Amino acid sequence: MAKALFVRGSACAALAWALATAGTAQAQIGGDPAPAQATPVDEASSAPDIVVTGTLIRGTPENLAVPVDVISGEELAKQGAPTAVDLLKNLTVANGTVGDANQFDNRAQGSEGVASVNLRGLGPQRTLVLLNGKRMVPSGLGIPIVDVNMFPAAAIGRVEILKDGAAATYGSDAIAGVVNFITRTDQEGFLVSGDYRWIDGSKGDYGGSASFGHDQDGFRIFVAAGYQRRSELRFTDRDFAVQPYPTNPQGAWTGGGNPGNFDFNGTVGGINLTTDLGCEGLGGFRSAPGSNTDRCFTQFGQFDNLVEPEERFQAYVDTDIDLTDNASLRLTGLYSFTNTRVTSSPSYLPTLPPSTNAAFGNGSLFVIPGYAPALRDYCALYGAQAGCTRGTSGALDSAVGLPVLFRPFLLGGNPLFQDRTNDRGSAISKRDTEAMRFTAEVNVALSSNIDFSTSLTYSEYLRDYDGTDSFGDLLQNALAGFGGPNCAYASTASRAGLTPAQLAGLAGTNGCTYFNPFSTAVPANAVTGVANPNFAGTRSPTGFSLAPGAGLINDLANIDLFFRTSNTRVRTQQYVADMAFSGRTGLRLWADQDIGFAFGAQYRKNTFQTRLNADANIAINPCPGTPLNPAATCNPRTGALGFLGTNPERDAQADVYALFAELQVPIIDAINLQLSARYEDYRGNVGSTFDPQARLKVEITDWLGLRGGIGTSFRGPPPQNLSGSGVSLQVIGTGFRAVEVFGNPNLEPESATTYNAGVLIDSGPFNASLDYWRYDFNGPIESEPVSGLAAALFGASGTANCGNPTFAALQARYTFNLNGCGINNVARLRTQVFNSADVKTSGLDATASYRGELGPVELAVGGAATYVIDYKVDDLLVEGVLVQPAFNAVGQLNFQTTAYPIPQWRGNWYVQGDSGPHSLRLQFNYVDGYTDQRGPAIYGPNLGALGGFANTRGKEIGSWRTFDATYRLALDTGTTFTLAAVNIFDRDPPFARLDPNYDSFTASPLGFTLKAGVSQRF
Repeated sequence: MAKALFVRGSACAALAWALATAGTAQAQIGGDPAPAQATPVDEASSAPDIVVTGTLIRGTPENLAVPVDVISGEELAKQGAPTAVDLLKNLTVANGTVGDANQFDNRAQGSEGVASVNLRGLGPQRTLVLLNGKRMVPSGLGIPIVDVNMFPAAAIGRVEILKDGAAATYGSDAIAGVVNFITRTDQEGFLVSGDYRWIDGSKGDYGGSASFGHDQDGFRIFVAAGYQRRSELRFTDRDFAVQPYPTNPQGAWTGGGNPGNFDFNGTVGGINLTTDLGCEGLGGFRSAPGSNTDRCFTQFGQFDNLVEPEERFQAYVDTDIDLTDNASLRLTGLYSFTNTRVTSSPSYLPTLPPSTNAAFGNGSLFVIPGYAPALRDYCALYGAQAGCTRGTSGALDSAVGLPVLFRPFLLGGNPLFQDRTNDRGSAISKRDTEAMRFTAEVNVALSSNIDFSTSLTYSEYLRDYDGTDSFGDLLQNALAGFGGPNCAYASTASRAGLTPAQLAGLAGTNGCTYFNPFSTAVPANAVTGVANPNFAGTRSPTGFSLAPGAGLINDLANIDLFFRTSNTRVRTQQYVADMAFSGRTGLRLWADQDIGFAFGAQYRKNTFQTRLNADANIAINPCPGTPLNPAATCNPRTGALGFLGTNPERDAQADVYALFAELQVPIIDAINLQLSARYEDYRGNVGSTFDPQARLKVEITDWLGLRGGIGTSFRGPPPQNLSGSGVSLQVIGTGFRAVEVFGNPNLEPESATTYNAGVLIDSGPFNASLDYWRYDFNGPIESEPVSGLAAALFGASGTANCGNPTFAALQARYTFNLNGCGINNVARLRTQVFNSADVKTSGLDATASYRGELGPVELAVGGAATYVIDYKVDDLLVEGVLVQPAFNAVGQLNFQTTAYPIPQWRGNWYVQGDSGPHSLRLQFNYVDGYTDQRGPAIYGPNLGALGGFANTRGKEIGSWRTFDATYRLALDTGTTFTLAAVNIFDRDPPFARLDPNYDSFTASPLGFTLKAGVSQRF
């Protein structure tokens, strides 16, 4: 803390000095500062051949009715060159940004190292992301999004944001709008830069870039490359991220951990689970007196990160060659890779019970036989408190565990992963990405008024990621003493015909080893370092062997056999061929400008492919018993992995044919009409769609204008959503459960009708705009909402509609443990992708800026804000049951619904001063508070763990307010120094009843950061 205060104080002193001395400067800095949303397209460029986002017609943008905002490279520099994640989270027109680590929300799972744009909060898959006006292939993640981390910052000249549906111009995916990253074409010579960002608790983030440009004799070339390194930031590096169970039971706590919960007298007298008595000594939380269960709750968040370590590289090349006086060829290439290492819980719940192919497997419970050394030692250690019983023969009764109420590893870490770089023993998985895109474009001036262009674009995105999980039957074998790679009696066939007594005699012999699931196997809490006084290796109990695998101390070879690393490689590819004619007709109405036109055709081919290693492949391991018995059968096929599940390999393809046309019609000099239309044919069951759009701009005076538009947009179903399946991890009841998501061949394209109307003011130094927008969105393609499915079936009691015939089809979606239908007995849930409930959302965007002089200082003041009026979601039915009643998502967290968090207000305001080589910018960012609308299941009496206490903390999530400051010094030598302080007052993100204790879609966990950068032109 002292170091953070020192750094923050030093930064503020430096910035204050810069402001005090700014008036003495002589050199002049070009470029006008503005917030991300505040520069209207009219001011972006007046070049006669520019193509502005939102139109296909080359020409001046001054009369366009398109609601486009521009973020120039100079503006980004004056904001301290924010990262893609920081930039996107500060866009007032965006909500629900994916970028920071959030493996706990199914909308972000698997996206570590990825950043996306989510205009209007309608979902990042509904914002079309372009590079130089051309498509990028979406990722093959659960939500198909374009990863903007693949763009080298050194290559970007400006970013244009079209805040309106644009399918009529660009086709599928442009429902919420378009974000167009446009590369620089005017650089001459070399530019190199580097920066380091200090972050308390981590090793900091750093990066560098280099670029070169040259234009001479009909040949232009531009090359850019960048490298970034992001350092790990753990939960334990932030006080707010690790909360006691009573403060936030949803704060990355689980009722199925290690130490776990077992019935220590087997099935005698029914199943009566109690906590492992080593729970509290290792840092777990035991149910409070008066609770209706006795459970050990353990916190897995201590093993996770708020920021995962990432390493990225990007390279971009752009050449433009004059073939003749009227024709040119443009070739571009982009390559990037990202290496991310994800830390997660040391192990997951074995939600699938062991089959009868395992030793003592019974298809419902995990069994620790009475002869197992671990159980005998535990019962002796705790005596009567343990609750162990003996049968009529005097032999110890077996202990049993429900699949969702214990796991192999948690508070002690996973010894397979413990080393000097991973002292916690978190499970480590890779998330690697490789992406590329190549374009070839020919532009021909057929006449002084007509241009022709044709292009080919190929892009590819490869995601290579791991998952760590247990083979449930191999875990059961180890519990019974038949684990290890050299066990002679591991297979089902080798144990055929043996009696329980014979098995007891063979267990732990002939190369077979045991696994101890109890707290007595844990030396210490791997995070806090607190030693376990009841660790068997410390106590050395009489009559037991302490050799690894003999029953008390676990051995790595045994663990390595049942704890597996699965691998999935997802490749998406896109081929695009298009051609277009554009220009001026030579025809006029009552204006001094000709009617402009564009028309053309496009073909797109999208492919999706998954390849799995054997552990993750359901064709190789179709059943829990397959690793022990290749002939094992099961119905349905669930795979062998206990939590993440196994999947089929998939190949899918979609071919799209499109025709499009556009007219720019200057009716009179003060009125301009834009008409656009597009027809797309998806073939097959998906069908075709036709989408028109009209926009109008009216200049009432030289300084006052009006604009408006209406049109339809659409998004066709991605090929991966039409078939196959995947698994996400979502909270049901008291912990995470495996949720299978199946594709749906009957999906229809989603569509929207969009409206906008605005007022524009351009009065010399003052500029402002106020726009109303509305989306009527029909049939959005979503995964069925888990929270709604659970609330409909289980209700407030946890079993409300179990057995109700009306809910039979919904109940059949669930797999329960031995205790039957109940919210805390869920093992797995089967869902599908479907056309969800209709959405209607509307709001206001406002921007304003003023430029003037204050003595020797060029002063600019401005801001941008978005106010969401409503975000209404209709009733949603699944299996004929109302699972999500109609609701208004504005001002709500919307956890596990079909909406993202939608704060009502977002804004940022700035003051910018330039004087000579000095530039200083101060900015205030604001996100309104919102409500967690979850009900009694979260905020009502907690009978299971807190003795009926109702904790309402977090029901209201506070506003997120930060102050930033950026100072730049640009010298005549071509050297520029930058110092950027973000979140100067070191505010923690607002508390939320979520796993990381804040909402990662909206706020940031970093606190105060300080970035220093330098660049040099040659």
